Amino acid sequence: MGARFDGRTILVTGSTGMAASAARALAVEGGTVFIASRTAEHARELAESIQAEGGRCAWLAADLAREGEADRAVDACLEAFGQLDAVYNVAGISGRRYGDGPLHEATIEGWEAVLRTNATSLFLVSRAAIRRMLERPADARGRRGAILNMSSVLARHPAPGYFATHAYAASKGAIEGLTRAAAAYYAPHGIRINAIAPGLVATPMSRRAQDDAAIVDYLRGKQPLAAGVMAADAVTRAALFLLSDEAAMITGQVLDVDGGWGVSEPLGVEATRRP
Repeated sequence: MGARFDGRTILVTGSTGMAASAARALAVEGGTVFIASRTAEHARELAESIQAEGGRCAWLAADLAREGEADRAVDACLEAFGQLDAVYNVAGISGRRYGDGPLHEATIEGWEAVLRTNATSLFLVSRAAIRRMLERPADARGRRGAILNMSSVLARHPAPGYFATHAYAASKGAIEGLTRAAAAYYAPHGIRINAIAPGLVATPMSRRAQDDAAIVDYLRGKQPLAAGVMAADAVTRAALFLLSDEAAMITGQVLDVDGGWGVSEPLGVEATRRP
């Protein structure tokens, strides 16, 4: 395997699922990885597993939705490794257990928890990272860094029968809007900003859906390229491309990695909408 990330330091938010998959792959391809996660146990275990395989990795437990904590994570990365070349904003929640759901049933607590954890944390980490990237001189090709944000297929392709979590969809829509606006502003400064929008991926966060036979049947048609739930590594491969110099001319884009979700209608499966 090549070493697309030799000499580069990447901050990854989150420490399970797609974040863990990406952190391991970045290290395998020569990247130095800094993990920032709310759950210390998960972050430590992930970092130690990367280190055991010969990768360079450090970690920090932080609530990234708090302004000072996001700044602290970026500063800790710089203190540990002396540079910050890219950020992969993965951390987030589904919000159902906090009160997210269809608009007429959703609670203000669920709305605020989801927007805070998904959108506010991403805003704060990105802001802290961009401030640091702007302080560094551009390289010989005028580049200062890259940011990749985590959206979701549900931001633009709803599935109301099974995934009626409206605060979650709104948070991901906000992330896509921020991605495009920021990409336009910072392109002249050599900072690329993109987003990736996965379908349903096998992660701890999607455990409820994976255990629901009706949803699994639905996904066989809705994500035909995966014939069901996608593996996290499928998203990682696309994410590493967007973070790498192979995507040097790409910014302001949202890449769907959805197994065909956005262009497919499941056959023989009816998802009943609740009133």
